[in-house]
Amino acid sequence: MLQPIDMNACEAVGHGARRPEDVAVSVDGAVWLSDQGGACAMIDGTDALARSGDAGGAPNGINFDLEGRIVIANFGGPDDGYGPLQRFDPATGEVEILVGEIDGRRLYGCNYPLVDSRGRIWCSHSTWDASVGLSGAGADDGFVFRLDPDGSVRVLAEGIRLANGIAMDYDEQHLFVCETTACDVLRYAIEDDGSLGAPQRYGPVLGLDIPAMPDQRPLPVEWRSRLGLTDGCGFDVDGNLWVTLVMANKVIAITPEGDVVTMLDDPEGKLMRNPTNVSWGGDGLRDLYIGSITSDYVVKAPSPVPGMAQAYQRP
Repeated sequence: MLQPIDMNACEAVGHGARRPEDVAVSVDGAVWLSDQGGACAMIDGTDALARSGDAGGAPNGINFDLEGRIVIANFGGPDDGYGPLQRFDPATGEVEILVGEIDGRRLYGCNYPLVDSRGRIWCSHSTWDASVGLSGAGADDGFVFRLDPDGSVRVLAEGIRLANGIAMDYDEQHLFVCETTACDVLRYAIEDDGSLGAPQRYGPVLGLDIPAMPDQRPLPVEWRSRLGLTDGCGFDVDGNLWVTLVMANKVIAITPEGDVVTMLDDPEGKLMRNPTNVSWGGDGLRDLYIGSITSDYVVKAPSPVPGMAQAYQRP
């Protein structure tokens, strides 16, 4: 049975990062953060940051490809209206654009990338509407696309209410997508031809959405803790899907049986504030890292279950 993590066992690392929405850990154990101060920043042994690259916009989700480069989903946003899929080479510090437009339309808000065992890059794109944010104001224009090694780009799923973090099961049979303003996770079967089947909700609705909250701002803690807006997700080795609830300052896990277990809970945001993504690293993949869009650090915690090895982490 999953055991919740005591917040007292958690620590803040990577101080000084700008908008460290995600963490990616290399095969040699280096811990990298997405960082709006450049592209990515590596945490050294003294907890200092070594920044590198210039991605522009707002580097968001990050993940390693099979060659040890970091793929960046750039959320862009209202400042420049441009949020492409990029790739950062830690060896040179160079940043290149992999996908800047689809069907002649410049990408606005790439959110999270994932590289599978065939080297294909899957990426969520949250919305085209700068006014939506997390308000849940009816936008259902999120989608998922994929860049294949031959350079072809294909939109695979549409009509998602703020498409956010994505994950795959170990056998790469399903794609899981956090549907933020619907407060749930969608599961898509990956067909033999690489297309996606019809979406199914995975687990229950995980809380209330913002329009269901009272008009009072800021929201009282007791109301915020009931918000179910999903942000990032990732699997552990036992097949539990860990999901961040960004406004509730909470991380939950959906078990293979569909039960929901609260793994971390910091209702007042004393340490874990607006958690966005979960990543594993360290010996045996037992170090859990939790990104944030509002803190200048990430949270590191001892994971009761090892994380599932990503494609780039497997032999």
